[in-house]
Amino acid sequence: MLDFHNHLMPAVDDGAVDIDESRVGFEMLRSQGVREIITTPHLRGSLTDRPRELKGFLTALDEAWGLLEALADSEFPDIRIERGVELMLDIPRPNLDDPRLRLAGTSYALVEFPFMAVPPHSTLAIRNITESGWVPVIAHPERYANMPENYDLVNDWRDAGAFIQVNSGSLLGYYGAGPRRLAWALLQTGSADYLSSDYHSRGKCAVAQCADVLKGAGGVVQHRALTVTNPRRLLANQSPIPVPPLESGEPPLWKRMLPW
Repeated sequence: MLDFHNHLMPAVDDGAVDIDESRVGFEMLRSQGVREIITTPHLRGSLTDRPRELKGFLTALDEAWGLLEALADSEFPDIRIERGVELMLDIPRPNLDDPRLRLAGTSYALVEFPFMAVPPHSTLAIRNITESGWVPVIAHPERYANMPENYDLVNDWRDAGAFIQVNSGSLLGYYGAGPRRLAWALLQTGSADYLSSDYHSRGKCAVAQCADVLKGAGGVVQHRALTVTNPRRLLANQSPIPVPPLESGEPPLWKRMLPW
């Protein structure tokens, strides 16, 4: 499996606090079947409007990345690692020209909305990114508190050129019942393109259990597409294949909560 949403870089965000926790993150993801990792520390998009601050932050990320690479080379040679960021869209038009802001230097950028809520005009921000030549991957939309009443935004984002990444822990209820229902709804409507851990190098990691639950719900094909095929296509700078809607799952799920 390839996991492209996690926080393993030491001492740069709310993920690994030091290289020892980075080691724990590697060990956990490897034990659950992950062999390719793109690690994605948080970065505010507004920093791209402040070049001096951005340079300082990217220098700190470069230093942390050097430590992480050395750890992987010495202790985890079976794991391929790349870097990117999880970019918060706190401005409508971030500058993603620096390849360090994109996933493994590809055209794809992992983005999230601020404060766990979708702001007005979110689709405009997505269009701004695609019009600049980049491909936004929206992180964990199921976790945004105001998504249930704005579920149609998923279709708007996809129409604007974005793809959707669901957290594996969401399918297991790690973030509560609401995000769990929405995560399953995204799979049951064929709206999810990728599944990643969002692992922060401590606590529970949902990768293996999520695989078991999803496959047990009849989602063998979907699981492979979400965790292997499409992430590897991203790494090759290719669009994801369509993931077929999941026909079974945890009832009643989306049929009870969505308007159609």
